[in-house]
Formats: sequence, C-alpha cells, structure tokens
Amino acid sequence: MSLPHAILTALLEKPSSGLELTRRFDRSIGYFWSATHQQIYRELGKLEQAGHIRALPTAAPSRGQKKDYEVLPAGRAELTDWVRRSEDPKPIRDALLLRLRAAAVVGTEGFADELRRHLALHRAQLEEYLGMEERQFPPERDSEADRLRHLVLRGGIELERFWTGWLAEALAAFDDLDRRKPDC
Repeated sequence: MSLPHAILTALLEKPSSGLELTRRFDRSIGYFWSATHQQIYRELGKLEQAGHIRALPTAAPSRGQKKDYEVLPAGRAELTDWVRRSEDPKPIRDALLLRLRAAAVVGTEGFADELRRHLALHRAQLEEYLGMEERQFPPERDSEADRLRHLVLRGGIELERFWTGWLAEALAAFDDLDRRKPDC
C-alpha cells in the first residue's frame, strides 16, 4: 500500500505530471521505494478515482496532453493517517544472502567474484549518496522538512555503509576459507 502514499507525498511536495513523478522517483524516492512508469500512472488513476488527487485544469485540454496532479484534502488526510499508523518492520528479503546460504551447501566457486561486484555497486551507491548529501543539504538548509529529508538520505548512507562493511567482511572470510583449503 506504500506506492500510493509515496505518490501523495511527492505531489504534496510539488504538483506534477506522471512523467515528472517518474523522473522524481528516479532521482530521489526511487532509492528507497521504486516504481515503474506504468505503476505510477496506474496509481494516479486509482488515487484520482478515490478522490485523493485531481488533475489541474489546463487552458486547452487535448488528447495526450500532460496532466499535472495535485493532492486534495482527502488525499492529505489519507497520508496523515498512514503516517500515524503503526507498522512492523519488514523482514529482510535479499537474494544475495540466500545465494550465500546456498553456496554453503553447493560450493562457493565463483561466488567471491559476485561479492566483489556487489561491493563495487554498493561503494558506488554510497559515493552517490554522499555527493547528494553534500549538494542537497548544506548547513544553511535547516528547515524541519529539510532535516527530515536529510534523515531519509542518512538512512540510505548508513545502509550502504553496512553493505560495504559486510561485503568486505564476507570477502575476507572467503579469503580465509581459500587459505585453509588443502592443496590438491
């Protein structure tokens, strides 16, 4: 149920078209809640039918013209209720962890290369997040909204630091396992 809430949040930040929302998801929200172009448009239709958003009036409506959407009071109320609800954390569901568990049964040949690839990807993502932090959150940006958005980014930074540290530890364990293998 979180995609409609992500869209409501984005539209409250700035009324946008579906295409603009897709681009904003690619640049920010998508780092922690991804959605395809089709999913966003489908949800926009559902939100409009539910009376949570409306398309802003245009000067000359025509077929295929981009529609900008804004959140209606019912949509703001839904988002407010959702923010206040209690929700338990979701269990981790990560294929790499499952594949590592499987490697313990079927063997680890070639898996260290996959761990190195993941480490490089997480290091790159960490660098991207750190760059975003530097560009988007200079010390003078200190409004409540900025501080909360910065906290979201800090969460992403800390997750990437976790993954880079854990992957380095896993690779060290693989190196240790290789050293202990008897020579054939």
